[in-house]
Amino acid sequence: MMKQLKLLLPLVLLLVAGSSLALQKVMATQDSRQMVKLPAMMQQHMLSNMRDHLVALNEIFRQLARGDVDAAGEIAEKRLGMSSLSLHGAAHLGKFMPKEMGEIGTRMHHAASRFVQIASEAELEPGKAAQHRIYEALADITDNCNACHQSYRIR
Repeated sequence: MMKQLKLLLPLVLLLVAGSSLALQKVMATQDSRQMVKLPAMMQQHMLSNMRDHLVALNEIFRQLARGDVDAAGEIAEKRLGMSSLSLHGAAHLGKFMPKEMGEIGTRMHHAASRFVQIASEAELEPGKAAQHRIYEALADITDNCNACHQSYRIR
């Protein structure tokens, strides 16, 4: 399981770098993303859910940094996993989304529940201080993402 967790870090960094490059490309050209029009209340509800997803991810990183995979898994399942769907009002929001958008959301929730299974089988070695510092540094990055997303919007 240690190997899986060590493999996870480069994957996360690659996804962050890839997302950053994709965002730069979108910003450099006309935004071609499909506009999804939601009633104002649903838009605020969805944005609130997504901000909570970022907070949950940050808390997961923080727990991994502390070596507590059980707490990380619990946060992942309750806030991001399949059991979080009713908490986030997925049935109500899904009615306003294109089918593909809903499918992406469902895949994210399934992925979080899979993370819980993987995390429950993993053990972070307490003596690996460098590994814990890496997770702590990732949490510090997402602290800033959360601060911005909680304070500002582009619309």
